[in-house]
Amino acid sequence: MKRIHKERDRLLRRLARVAGIVGSVSALACLLVPGAASPPELAVGTVICVLIGVLIVLHSSRGALLPALGVVAATIMLLMLLGAASVLDPATTTAMAAAGGAASASVALPLVVRHRGRLLVTALAAAVLASTWIVASLGHDLRAVAVATAAGWAACAVLGAWIDRAIDHASDRIDEVGRAHEAERLASELEAQQRQDARVLHDTVLATLSLLAHSGVGVGASPLRQQAGDDARLLRQLRLGAPLDAGSTAIFSPDSDDDDVLSTTFESVRKRFARMGLDVNWHGAGQLALPRETLDALLGALGECLENVRRHAGVTEADVTVTDDDHTVRAMVTDAGAGFEPDTMDGARLGYAESVVGRLHTVGGRARIFSSPGSGTTVMLEVPKP
Repeated sequence: MKRIHKERDRLLRRLARVAGIVGSVSALACLLVPGAASPPELAVGTVICVLIGVLIVLHSSRGALLPALGVVAATIMLLMLLGAASVLDPATTTAMAAAGGAASASVALPLVVRHRGRLLVTALAAAVLASTWIVASLGHDLRAVAVATAAGWAACAVLGAWIDRAIDHASDRIDEVGRAHEAERLASELEAQQRQDARVLHDTVLATLSLLAHSGVGVGASPLRQQAGDDARLLRQLRLGAPLDAGSTAIFSPDSDDDDVLSTTFESVRKRFARMGLDVNWHGAGQLALPRETLDALLGALGECLENVRRHAGVTEADVTVTDDDHTVRAMVTDAGAGFEPDTMDGARLGYAESVVGRLHTVGGRARIFSSPGSGTTVMLEVPKP
């Protein structure tokens, strides 16, 4: 059974408890009106009303069928007891109406949603109405009691069925929303994976191919051969179905096993660019306690910034200053190269939009550029601390 159906049954049982107790208490209050019943009838009627209340509580606690049948049987007994009087006081008639139209009818709320519940509710309502007809055959006018009983059972049955249908409709809508959310989640994950793949390929294979297209200008043959070998191993892993690591393959060799150093410090970034002909002067922290995903994003963006310095600044030296406070880690990449006008930079370029801004955005970080022609460039990278 779905959880929502369990909550439905719990709601219906609570409504049945409230309606049943109100009906039995009302019937008992009418019997306590002076002159409404003889002392023996009052004593037996009080016991029956209390019994009806107890059975209603038992029925509403677990929804068992036997206490519900007991409520109907006790109500019929009360109707027969009061109908045996030669003259029915108005208070007695009201007690009979409350017992038949509220106390006994309350069991219809949880029963109507059971298997073949409508048939069962119809049979029980007919039994109570039949007892009213039998009492009326003794010469009493019980039209008001019959109307109250029929109306009470009908109202409880309709209310229970309406709540059942409304909850089923709500459950279907919830399922639709859940399916839509799942589809959106899968689409978002696929898009994020595609963007991550594009970043890694841009920072590795495409960067190496760009060097080869320019005959490896500024890079020695040995570093270029090593970089090409790393890219070849990365492509082989992709061909075999291995997933791209979240940013680490953009900086480190795919075969690297030295996780304690290469994945937790900036030293590997410095070594990589030293092989590529760019000396990086490090200032500040060399090791930070950041989550793997955040650290990889920062290292990936930092590596792309240094790659841009190597390719576009026209210098062989850059400075990286790493600082942190209670909430943020900042890495500032500075060069004294050609510089450029930031407003003229194409924000749709993959190298900056994805490998820098996109990477940091996925972990809640951001990037800012400060540059002017002939005055060098400074890029501020920021990521939040956990």
